[in-house]
Amino acid sequence: MANEPYRLYPIGRLDYDTSGALLMTNDGDLANYLMHPKNEIDKVYTAKVEGIVNPRTIGKLRRGVMVNHKPTAPAEAHILSTDAEKKTSVVQLTIHEGRYHQVKKMFEAIGHPVKKLSREKYAFLDLSSLMAGQYRELSGEEIRQLKHLGV
Repeated sequence: MANEPYRLYPIGRLDYDTSGALLMTNDGDLANYLMHPKNEIDKVYTAKVEGIVNPRTIGKLRRGVMVNHKPTAPAEAHILSTDAEKKTSVVQLTIHEGRYHQVKKMFEAIGHPVKKLSREKYAFLDLSSLMAGQYRELSGEEIRQLKHLGV
């Protein structure tokens, strides 16, 4: 891909310590569409966090929390597991915004700093067929579906 004659746009970003789904495109309009918060494209994360998360705390994420003096949009949040011995929880969080370090800051805002973070899905695309470090090209049908999300 290094010798391709067009510009590649990352759709969103992953921090150096975050793994998971990252889309790349040569279609700048598609990249802008998929990243703009008004289009409410879901991004699903799995976070291993410090402490035992309880339903009341999950409710805060579902209502939205303050990050950098601005409220986040309500998120879908589900406790996947807890480990009382290690004092950690695994939480699935679905957001449609994409602010800088947003997921980490949301968990910090509820008192549960992130230990490990992975983006599992972007819109309807997931990592089910890929191992860490692998990539694949999207099919024509997947690209068509991305261009018509929410239409």
